[in-house]
Amino acid sequence: MTPFEIIALRQTLKFVFIGVGLLAALIYAVFFCHRPPSRAKTIVKAIPMPAFAAAAWISFGHPAVVIALLLSAVGDIALARDGERPFLIGLIAFAAAHVGYVVHFWTLGTGPLDAPWPFIAAIAVFALSTERWLIPFTGDMRWPVRIYVILISLMGLTALGLPGLPLATFGAFAFLASDTILSLQLFRMSDTSRLHRPASVALWLLYAGGQFLILAGSGWATPLF
Repeated sequence: MTPFEIIALRQTLKFVFIGVGLLAALIYAVFFCHRPPSRAKTIVKAIPMPAFAAAAWISFGHPAVVIALLLSAVGDIALARDGERPFLIGLIAFAAAHVGYVVHFWTLGTGPLDAPWPFIAAIAVFALSTERWLIPFTGDMRWPVRIYVILISLMGLTALGLPGLPLATFGAFAFLASDTILSLQLFRMSDTSRLHRPASVALWLLYAGGQFLILAGSGWATPLF
């Protein structure tokens, strides 16, 4: 194959992988996200993030984004199961993914302290407020959850410092919103709450959509659109 044909093939595969990831994310949102754990649920949930990672890898995307997406896939698989151990594995995987995004955003942008001060203050208030509405309800997971809150807040701050990359910024805050909904589901909602189903759908759409926007906005040297 000529170099031109190789580049064309890579570009085609990029969009194929993106399409597969988006389709799997939509199927999960419609049929699986609100259902109890099952093998089918885990399989479908495990597809979008590796597909997005493959799209970035095959077309010379930023390595930090590829790694963060793959770590997110580990978290997706872990959180598709019930129990404290899968939750802790998922928490660690997503925390590592957030570290990857922090490094990536900081490399592309101007750093968290160059963000507008009202936004910095809002994120600081959000992080501190978890000491009232979240941390007291987390039991033995108190310190892992605290560390996670710090990491997602730092990701939000570094995303605010991205110059001219609004898709990635919106994606980062959609990811942060999905984590907030998940924390409410896990630690504040009763098992019989009627809010679980709409919360699960909103959580997944914000999470998968946020990851796609981060990829589209900052996964390559030039935004996807």
